[in-house]
Amino acid sequence: MTVVGPFGLSVRDQALEADVQTGLAAVEAGLLDATKSEVPFITEAAQHLIRAGGKRFRPLIVMLAAQFGDPYAPGVVPSAVVVELTHLATLYHDDVMDEADVRRGVDSANARWGNSVAVLTGDFLFARASHILADLGPEAVRIQAEAFERLVTGQILETAGPRDGRDPVDHYLDVLSGKTGSLVAVSGRFGAMMSGADESVVDILTQYGERLGTAFQLADDVLDIASDSHESGKTPGTDLREGIPTLPVLHLRAQAAREGRPEDLELVALLDGDLSDDARHAEALRRLRVHPALEQARRDTVRYAEEARATLAPLPSGYAKSALEELCDAVVHRAG
Repeated sequence: MTVVGPFGLSVRDQALEADVQTGLAAVEAGLLDATKSEVPFITEAAQHLIRAGGKRFRPLIVMLAAQFGDPYAPGVVPSAVVVELTHLATLYHDDVMDEADVRRGVDSANARWGNSVAVLTGDFLFARASHILADLGPEAVRIQAEAFERLVTGQILETAGPRDGRDPVDHYLDVLSGKTGSLVAVSGRFGAMMSGADESVVDILTQYGERLGTAFQLADDVLDIASDSHESGKTPGTDLREGIPTLPVLHLRAQAAREGRPEDLELVALLDGDLSDDARHAEALRRLRVHPALEQARRDTVRYAEEARATLAPLPSGYAKSALEELCDAVVHRAG
């Protein structure tokens, strides 16, 4: 048994390990090549987060999904580069919106160069992803465009908040389905589609990616509260400080409204106050870390990961299927 990449996926077959490692190395080279510019400063900014590392979660899913067809087909690696470039571009934009200072253990692009450069660098990455897509055919362009629309819609829904009468938790899960699930779903779809897998397999791996992507983001929600900066690669409580609703906080608010316990209402009031104050922010983190709402969010993460695993049932047994199942376990493990 070996471990593939920073995400820590165990692979029990030497041939599959070699395919995945070779594919991910080719993706890494493709990312660097796609982000080169005649303007050195653009190259530096565009490669800032690439060189900072990352789990390469989406390219990994592309590589594993391609095992159900021809993993060496010419469109597999470029499609993995596309999904990772798109993901990276959203990180540049997200950090501006969240006013984040740290990403992947280094200064965020907006902290280093300012918001304008960060936004424009994200746009540059989107443009380079589109350029690669053009060579993959009109169907790939359509799929990516639909996913990008869902991604942006999810971000807008998060910013707008739930409409009157809508359960905030249900609204938030819809947000995550768009913001994160859509692109992970495309990763499974591209890997299977570009490898020439059967349409039924393409559909299964698309559904798998959708559910796993949501579980992955829910695990991030838990990490934002429960982890230290070394573990998560960003400042703990970033979403908390910016007032961005995450699942543990939504569960807390629902419990406080439902049961009216003084300690819950007090914590909600603390969260609604000025968390730019470091002492108040630290106190809010401390109390959330021991609140049942955090454990409830962990259970939700497990549920989505198990749903992802269940979608794989019709696929033929083998090392690739086992690896996809292990990804579900790895996502749950991240959430503790």
